[in-house]
Amino acid sequence: MKKILIFVIMVALIFSCSDSNKTSPAVIGQMSHAEIDSMLRVNADKDMTITDRINLYSEMFLEIPYSWTATGDGPYALLETYPLVNFQETNCMVYCEHVLALSISDSWDNFFNNLQQIRYKDGLIGMKTRNHYTMADWMPENNWILDDVSAKVGGEYTASMTRTISHENFFRGKGMDDLRYIKLDRSITVEYVPMEHMADVKPRIKDGDIVAILYANQDNVFSAHMLMIVKKEGNLYFREASTTNYSTFETEYDVWLEWKGTMDKYAGIAFMRVKDELNNKNAVVLPWRISKLKTK
Repeated sequence: MKKILIFVIMVALIFSCSDSNKTSPAVIGQMSHAEIDSMLRVNADKDMTITDRINLYSEMFLEIPYSWTATGDGPYALLETYPLVNFQETNCMVYCEHVLALSISDSWDNFFNNLQQIRYKDGLIGMKTRNHYTMADWMPENNWILDDVSAKVGGEYTASMTRTISHENFFRGKGMDDLRYIKLDRSITVEYVPMEHMADVKPRIKDGDIVAILYANQDNVFSAHMLMIVKKEGNLYFREASTTNYSTFETEYDVWLEWKGTMDKYAGIAFMRVKDELNNKNAVVLPWRISKLKTK
């Protein structure tokens, strides 16, 4: 009996040691703010690039439940009073925002403030200043940290589409009648990689790319979904928070293409990538320096 007990303990130790460098699913949802602060400070000094941290932190969200109302404009907002930060549930845009903000930060306070800079125009919290539309708001307002690399990834396969975005219609749909200070309706053209060529461009994709799937047959919106692409054990994976199973999960690149790549409702994918000049080892972005980055 004693020998059996010793054997069981040894097996348990072997498994715990073999997994010591792996991230447990949904681990970030189990951490306190103080623990996250400590993690950010340690990882900011580990010779990791921003995209290294995107890979690391995006894994920590796996298996977190999906929610349409994961975040909002905070308890003092007029309409969406959901929290400004949420590690208990997420959705596709919130997932990308939280991971990117964590990946450029070296403390809890800097994470929180960087998150607002990513989510809102000039970091000003409110329904009208939130970057609602991925391609019309989120990507251009975050060009201080991300480059649109759709044409670089697409190369000879690159396509473009033009659509009209109306914030007035969007906000009226939410029951708002005060439409002062909103962005005017505008026609926007974006580049993307057609779904049928996603296999062809696979070698041009980099670890930590943030991507948006574009609708094929809409005239008033571009993006259907936001994801991240990471490299794990030499293979590419899509990581996403989705209503497919109301969870956060990863799918190997080729398997994902077989699943999503043939759906008629999707035209292709737009690519965003952390700027080369910022993506250095130990690099962080301090929130009070973002205004200067925006002027470059």
